[in-house]
Amino acid sequence: MITTNHYAAFVAEFSMDQVDANFIGNTTDGYNACIECCDKQVLAGKGDEIALYYEGLNGKSSTHSWAELQKKSAQFANFLKSQGVQAGDRISCMLPRTPELLVVVLGTWRIGAVYQPLFTAFGYEAIEYRISQCSAKVVITDADNRSKFDQVNNLPTVVQVCADQANAAAKGDLHFASIMAEQSETFEPVIVDAEQPFLQMFTSGTVGKSKGVAVPLKALPAFYMYMRYAVGLEQSDRYWNVADPGWAYGLYYAITGPLCMGVATHFNEAGFTPENTYAMLEKYKITNLAAAPTAYRMMMASDAHEELKPNLVLRRASSAGEPLNPEVVNWISDVMGCPVMDHYGQTETGMTCCNHHALGHNVHIGAMGYALPGYRVVALDENFNEVSAGEEGQFAIDMENSPAFFFQGYTWQEKKPFHGKYYLTGDMVFEHKDGCFQFSGRDDDIITTAGYRVGPADVESTVLEHEAVAESGAVGKPDAKRGHIIKSYVVLRKGYEASDALVKEIQELVRERLSTHAFPREIEFVDQLPKTPSGKIQRFILRKQAEQEVASA
Repeated sequence: MITTNHYAAFVAEFSMDQVDANFIGNTTDGYNACIECCDKQVLAGKGDEIALYYEGLNGKSSTHSWAELQKKSAQFANFLKSQGVQAGDRISCMLPRTPELLVVVLGTWRIGAVYQPLFTAFGYEAIEYRISQCSAKVVITDADNRSKFDQVNNLPTVVQVCADQANAAAKGDLHFASIMAEQSETFEPVIVDAEQPFLQMFTSGTVGKSKGVAVPLKALPAFYMYMRYAVGLEQSDRYWNVADPGWAYGLYYAITGPLCMGVATHFNEAGFTPENTYAMLEKYKITNLAAAPTAYRMMMASDAHEELKPNLVLRRASSAGEPLNPEVVNWISDVMGCPVMDHYGQTETGMTCCNHHALGHNVHIGAMGYALPGYRVVALDENFNEVSAGEEGQFAIDMENSPAFFFQGYTWQEKKPFHGKYYLTGDMVFEHKDGCFQFSGRDDDIITTAGYRVGPADVESTVLEHEAVAESGAVGKPDAKRGHIIKSYVVLRKGYEASDALVKEIQELVRERLSTHAFPREIEFVDQLPKTPSGKIQRFILRKQAEQEVASA
């Protein structure tokens, strides 16, 4: 049971030792993430308790104990060993939210390898870039997603999750169930240095391809702290994080965070709808919920809560990805019957600034909140000097005074995000007098749509692959449900004319090659794009045009 403490008093007395005591490993001797997220519970005599509640498609559902996951992760680790996989190697996986996904994650960690997620909406170019960049040794996918790999060059060994072994063999793949059945149910976890990675992420940027983020094992205590203090997770909770584990928030805090606390997680394989979300909340008696603002907005816009009249038992809700507005906050309180807290973080850092369910403090609706214990966060002016409360500056983390900070820099040094002792987030904020930070915007052009962060450069370069396109610029356009949609401004080559058919062709190209969540929902054909004298697209001008379109609609 978490005792509610006053934030300022708690932080003043806080020590990382309070958190480290909850782990078997440590920064000196190293960790194994599978021990911390699975075996630890078996060792504590809780092996028969449920670790995963799975809601599948077509009414299928199941539960999975810590002991079962320990055995299956050992089988998968033994398979990886048979493939020559060693500690530090990358394993790429594109699976929906199923028990097999969790087995792959835990088994990868068990052998000391590094798990690299592939979002199920990715197109083949996004897939190829990630698995080639990280030199993945093995790829795991299922029958529904297998065709996305057909055009991927230099594809490593593929393991397919499917019902029929012949279907896997027809593609030259290994069959998941068959290879698992051949393996021993015991495998001694490999202890890895705390500075070494256990996750290989990729994060969107405004220039060039997505940047690599290798998450070291020393991040585990930070993930634990977010769950305990900000999410306010308790041992008695029924916890569900709606986010997809193909992305950081889902992988960090739908899998790693709750499991390292010894709290079961919930998977819903079906794609998000307000109806199935309400059904899930009611069926599993969820008490602690985490989701993106888009999910809450879509639930509010739906009348499903009136029709289903769910018997909700929610105590706490959390939101991350972009600020919540007062209307949504009040609706969650009135209809879902619980407080919702806004949280801020990045793929690089995890969550660092939050409104804390388990710590008492003032709450400014729509604000990011206060530094997570273990972090010191500040706002910096253009000369990297800390600014006073009320002044806008770039949000930064004081690394020297943040013992929980774990980001080591981009995997392939794609960008330098540090200045002296500060990690620079690229987000603009101002601080209230009570220490609460308020988000005011990006200092770059990242688009947040339906909770996903999309780099405009990825969209623009993919649109340019269409033979009719000479130039393209991508920006976020405000949207009531998704926060923003992606809008592309396109200059055509000579000999091509704008048409609805051409719009659909370009949209489908982006869906297929990049991702179904990153395609431009609107395309406007223009004669030229606004540029600087050096030829760089001035996205801020396009962004203002898109905002004016909404304002005048």
